[in-house]
Amino acid sequence: MSVPKAVPGTARRPTMVDVARHAGVSLKTVSRVVNGEPAVAQQLIDRVLAAIAELGFRRNDIARNLRSGRVNATIGLLIEEIDNPFYAAITSAAAQIASAHDTLLMTASSEEDPERERQLLLDLCQRRVDGLLVVPAGTDHSFLRREVEMGMPVVFLDRPPGQLLADTVLLDNRGGARDGMARLLAAGHRRVGVLLDSTAVYTMRERLAGVRDALDAAGVGYDEALVRDGVKTPEAAADAVADLLRLADPPTAFFGTNNRITVGALRQLWQLGSDAELTGFDDFELSHLMPRPLTVIAYDPRELAREATRLLFRRIAGDTSRPATTVLPTQLVARGIR
Repeated sequence: MSVPKAVPGTARRPTMVDVARHAGVSLKTVSRVVNGEPAVAQQLIDRVLAAIAELGFRRNDIARNLRSGRVNATIGLLIEEIDNPFYAAITSAAAQIASAHDTLLMTASSEEDPERERQLLLDLCQRRVDGLLVVPAGTDHSFLRREVEMGMPVVFLDRPPGQLLADTVLLDNRGGARDGMARLLAAGHRRVGVLLDSTAVYTMRERLAGVRDALDAAGVGYDEALVRDGVKTPEAAADAVADLLRLADPPTAFFGTNNRITVGALRQLWQLGSDAELTGFDDFELSHLMPRPLTVIAYDPRELAREATRLLFRRIAGDTSRPATTVLPTQLVARGIR
């Protein structure tokens, strides 16, 4: 299926004059409707709102700020979860680069809700931010196409957009997971428990694909009985590990597909006194001090954010080259006390 294209800067952003002309009303009427002023006939309100929806008009809040003597250069960052250290690192790195450009970073959290994501991104557009950094929750971002066509720079990071052509900065999720699983297989493990957050998430699908690549290359069959999906918290990971270890033929190793899963699995293995080997995607704080060995698939989340933010500022500065996808490498790192 072809991806619908949005070419930055190919359309002019509609004004209130355009809305008035399209609705067949005066500019004053449009202004009163947009600003929610009373005593406007419902018929006129309906005509103005219909024209606004058709043209894609958005009130220019920055222009209003200019008239009141207040203005800031701003970019928006939409992440998934504020309390996740991964997103904290991304926010910190993006804010640092924004500050170097004398720009304010506005941050919001979608909480993995596609509708909330849509509302927040359109709100940031209405506030006339100079550009957007997006860690997407949904799979359809066509609602941003008109904004992109009218010149809004948008860079996606960690996950690609859906139904929109835009700059994207990703990790080598598939390659990293393949390397991590290959290491377990090379150590002689043939039954490896795989713990996934959710296959509805792009990164999880890519990491599972990497696991399967390694199994195929080693001639080891993929066993659904050893895979647990929907493992969203450290507590759920601990429960999944305990459940898998109760099998008649339990795993001799585990593969965690994110840092919280790995932490939960590590805790359970330690408490049970299990010598099952553990490899996990994402490094985490104090991993080098863990009371038993493990391997992490490491990368620098700050570099992910820095690459995306630098690219966004190049777009803001006028770079109109074709949108591109950048993939950052990962590496296997031994952690824990050995």
